[in-house]
Amino acid sequence: MIISPLLPEIGRTLSIDDAVLGTLVSAYSLMVGLFAILSGPVSDRIGRRRMLLLGTGTMTLALAAHQAVDSYASFLAVRVFAGIAGGMLSGAAVSYVGDYFPYERRGWATGWVMSGSAFGQIAGVPLGVILADHFGFRAPFAMFAVAMALTFLLIFTRVPQPDVRRTRSLTLASAIAGYADMLRRREIVSAAAAYFTMFMGVAFFVVYLPTWLERALGATPSQIAALFLVGGVANVLTGPRAGHLSDRVGRKRIILGSCVGLSIVMALTTVVTVDMWVAYPMFFLTMVLVAMRISPFSALLTALVSDERRGSLMSFAVALGQVGFAVGAAAAGPLFSAYGYASTTWLAGVFVLAMGVIVWFRIPEPAVPSTAPMS
Repeated sequence: MIISPLLPEIGRTLSIDDAVLGTLVSAYSLMVGLFAILSGPVSDRIGRRRMLLLGTGTMTLALAAHQAVDSYASFLAVRVFAGIAGGMLSGAAVSYVGDYFPYERRGWATGWVMSGSAFGQIAGVPLGVILADHFGFRAPFAMFAVAMALTFLLIFTRVPQPDVRRTRSLTLASAIAGYADMLRRREIVSAAAAYFTMFMGVAFFVVYLPTWLERALGATPSQIAALFLVGGVANVLTGPRAGHLSDRVGRKRIILGSCVGLSIVMALTTVVTVDMWVAYPMFFLTMVLVAMRISPFSALLTALVSDERRGSLMSFAVALGQVGFAVGAAAAGPLFSAYGYASTTWLAGVFVLAMGVIVWFRIPEPAVPSTAPMS
């Protein structure tokens, strides 16, 4: 989400062709996927707090390194570095919620965590677009590096390590055996497939959205910034409420309903969005539906394994999701160049709907106690 609205400016400044711009997103996503798999068992052994500190520290350095970018090759290398850090953070962040909160409150808790990410989108992405427009694409990454450094300090001083069971030893053989054991379970394979299709659908939709708006509707950088501000507001408003509601009525109903609605909205985006003012309510609705499924889905997955395996599961699921995002971003480039943005929005709708079907039919839902806390 951070880099997508900056792609038009990056392409112009570094003379990067449309067809390969998406690989800057794919490189990051692939490395997130790889290092999520590697870091999952490590976080099960050393604890989520230490992994979060390691990830935020590495990400600070990676974001700062964007200042040295001067070509497609150097940008790709820095995105790989950032993806390593992202892999450390992704599974650990969701697993921390599973460690700290009981299942009947995880939807609510996950919703607030996702809202924090969305608040960063509200403040960071629009400001990043404006900074890029005035000072070049490197300026936003300097700002993001400072924000990540502050996050490191916040975790170091204020975030405790939950008292949960950890794996007693960690070797390559034990890590491989742990993943192999999980993959023998149908619901685990289905969860990974759902993450893959979910992120692939998002990639097909969002990567070339700013480029299409600029060329088809004459959108300015400030309008693109405002659009992502609107999307962030939608996330903040929806995430906690969707998670809270899923604690009451169940995760799968919320996930399926949001997937059906989102697939329709994505497929109709280029048909309905005939003027820039229409893009704002359309993107607001899109991000509402995106937020509706993320919190319940993450909470659902945390209950599939025991405490000492949660990091491995969430990291594996996130890894497959990032691979899906990378595949979607890479495939969207040639499709956008050859057939236009409508082709990618329709594929986005197909993969989003597939995610809902997988969750509904293939992933079990634990019973939620009728006396679950509501605050």
